Amino acid sequence: MKGQFITDKGRVRNHNEDAGGLFLNQANQYLSVIADGMGGHQAGDVASQMATSIIEKEWPECHEINNPEDAEAWLKKIIHQVNVEIYKKSISQKECQGMGTTIVITICTEDFITVAHIGDSRCYLSNEDGFSQVTDDHSLVNELVRSGQITHEDAEHHPRKNVLLKALGTEEVIYPDIRTISWEQGNMILLCSDGLSNKVPDNELKEMLENDESLDSKAKGLIMLANERGGEDNISLVIVHHELQTRVGEPSC
Repeated sequence: MKGQFITDKGRVRNHNEDAGGLFLNQANQYLSVIADGMGGHQAGDVASQMATSIIEKEWPECHEINNPEDAEAWLKKIIHQVNVEIYKKSISQKECQGMGTTIVITICTEDFITVAHIGDSRCYLSNEDGFSQVTDDHSLVNELVRSGQITHEDAEHHPRKNVLLKALGTEEVIYPDIRTISWEQGNMILLCSDGLSNKVPDNELKEMLENDESLDSKAKGLIMLANERGGEDNISLVIVHHELQTRVGEPSC
């Protein structure tokens, strides 16, 4: 198993409010995370960095995850911890008032992945059944689509496309969506902020993810594509590949 994380501030924004990374626990199992900060007096980067930093500190202390119940319990606990810390900072410091962040986290074991998310940062899975979105956006336009008020095509150009219904750190208590799905050798996952998903449609994400290039080339290619199409937002992504076999000289878990 190997992975790649990359983030870019894009072509318009002055600073990067995204954060994320790939981290290993004591059993060399991957945890991947993408957080897209928002709100406050330029405090979105504070929220996303706080979320990532807490996870980066806690995951290496985690022993081996052997079943979905343990994975889901760990994710519920860490998201609660992160939410409390961001919320406390947002109400105690004037410059941080109103800040929050999206988050998507995936724990990868040999047999399954467990995904938790809040907001509109996404997780996709590429396997023998094709390429599909694992998460369901907590956004106004997605709720309008779900209720049949607008079409998927309408949602792409809706004036309130960026309005979130849930974000980490904006409420004292918040509940993530969590699900576990099986995966096998040869499968890949893609986590990304909306700076990528708003610019590159699913069919092109699939094409880029499933080409024969290295993970580094795939990741850089996706960033380049989003920037070529305007790059108005920060762009961040993680790719994790459940390799068919471990190659010498590459990190494995």
